[in-house]
Amino acid sequence: MERIWLKSYPKGVASEVDVDALGTISDVFDRAVEQFKDHKGFTSVNTVQTYGETKEKVDLFSSFLQNELGLKKGDRIAIMLPNCLQYPIVVLGALQIGAVIVNVNPLYTATELAHQLADAEPTTIVIIENFAKTLEKALPKIPSLENIILASIGDQLHSFWGYLLNFAVRHVQKAVPAYHLPDNVIKFNDALKLGKKKPYSKVNIKNTDLAFLQYTGGTTGIAKGAMLTHRNICANMAQAQEWLKPYHFKLGGEIAMSPLPLYHIFSLTCNMMIFLNLGGQNILIANPMDTKMFIRQMKKYRVSGLTAVNTLFNSLLNNPEFEKVDFSSWILCLGGGAAVQKDVADRWLKVTGLPIVEAYGLTEASPGVAVNPLMDTDDMEHGGWTGSIGLPLPSTDISLRDDDGNEVPLGQPGELWIKGPQVMQGYWKQPEETAKVLKDGWLETGDIATIDEEGYLRIVDRKKDLVVVSGFNVYPNEIEDVVTLHPDIVECAVIGVPHPKTGEALKVFAVTTNPDLTGEEITKFCRQYLTGYKVPKIFEFRDELPKSLVGKILRKELRDEELKKYNS
Repeated sequence: MERIWLKSYPKGVASEVDVDALGTISDVFDRAVEQFKDHKGFTSVNTVQTYGETKEKVDLFSSFLQNELGLKKGDRIAIMLPNCLQYPIVVLGALQIGAVIVNVNPLYTATELAHQLADAEPTTIVIIENFAKTLEKALPKIPSLENIILASIGDQLHSFWGYLLNFAVRHVQKAVPAYHLPDNVIKFNDALKLGKKKPYSKVNIKNTDLAFLQYTGGTTGIAKGAMLTHRNICANMAQAQEWLKPYHFKLGGEIAMSPLPLYHIFSLTCNMMIFLNLGGQNILIANPMDTKMFIRQMKKYRVSGLTAVNTLFNSLLNNPEFEKVDFSSWILCLGGGAAVQKDVADRWLKVTGLPIVEAYGLTEASPGVAVNPLMDTDDMEHGGWTGSIGLPLPSTDISLRDDDGNEVPLGQPGELWIKGPQVMQGYWKQPEETAKVLKDGWLETGDIATIDEEGYLRIVDRKKDLVVVSGFNVYPNEIEDVVTLHPDIVECAVIGVPHPKTGEALKVFAVTTNPDLTGEEITKFCRQYLTGYKVPKIFEFRDELPKSLVGKILRKELRDEELKKYNS
């Protein structure tokens, strides 16, 4: 079945790309600096860094890591930052000396943070002060951590804006809880000053070297570190560059809005890396939930592209100010992370004049696997929405398999398997989990798909129990483990149910010893242990749960019951 989609490949787009042409991520950055040194690059809160200015700071940070902390090739460095100017400096500076990036969700609880970092074993973390209290609680369970670099949100902004924002965050919003960290903590700006002492020494980095440990629930449950090399990321950049040819992006002349967190693989590759390769300007949005502020930023720039998840598209459409944005410069609106809903796509086209181009990917594939091609106006009668995830990217093979690993006939559903240079090397320190999803170079996605005669893919079901909430993967096992910690819960099951805002929402079916227990009480309890998007808010109490003959709770039966409700 592989390569059946070639007959419908977009005009002007090659089916194969030279995935080694870009070299390493550091090579991509160096070429961008050489070509676009004086061009506007990363931008945040009225502060614009040119490519040349970013390079200077990146080199200083590299020097600090090498000469002050003694980091060497292969060492892990954790990053717990929102979308701010410090983020690209840290990522590019660490990669430049051969270190491995461990991206961390800043909203993690201490339990979640400790689990991830105990597994990744970083020696160093760069963290925003807003979440220093979380690190304080987690530190006893992270024995590998030797160095803490503490950043404030306004560190790299122009002096006035930096001071103003730091003051507002600390004293007006009171968003920095009191914390106590070891005395050897280094402030981010001080780290850059220390980096001035001597230049960093260049490191021989190959594109096969590890670049990221990108943690994900994967296709098999508890969070694991997907091992992504420089080649994996650069291959996905090259694939995207080929796919973007029909859009006629100008080198050094495009502006991307980056509202999705850069620590998430979707935004990391599609915004930071791809627009770095294009020499574009990247507008970093630290808090996209502040829709009014986000729209104000849109009005300031001649935006070329936006990447978002369905919930963010919907949030923008529900704000009257969004219709006042000038969309005449917009070229591409890319949707991913979760399925784009038809109603949202229809409304988006009506307001902006552009379709949402839906893509599909997963962390284990860096993340891009498939994307819809540029549509002609004649194809947009349904908002450009077809429910398809499009065609596989160049140099990407696909296959649909049954439970025995055999290819299914054309038109029949099967598990989507993919093969390509963007596929991860495996899960960090998890050979058994790796073996479950990687077979002879093929990655089993856990998603059930169909393919039509023109090669368009459509996701029709999910083989695993994964729930996608606002583009974030949530696994029922983790939520059930937390819910059952509640002293009044006997047992529970968690499934995903359709939700108009988040795509899917978590629903808990619980058996309790306390007839007066409420869902609100369980929600409050879960907030102690889980990030916001993982906290369940829909509950149903039952006397018993459906089980197999061996006593296993049957989530499938519960899902089938819910689907009947929604379809009736």
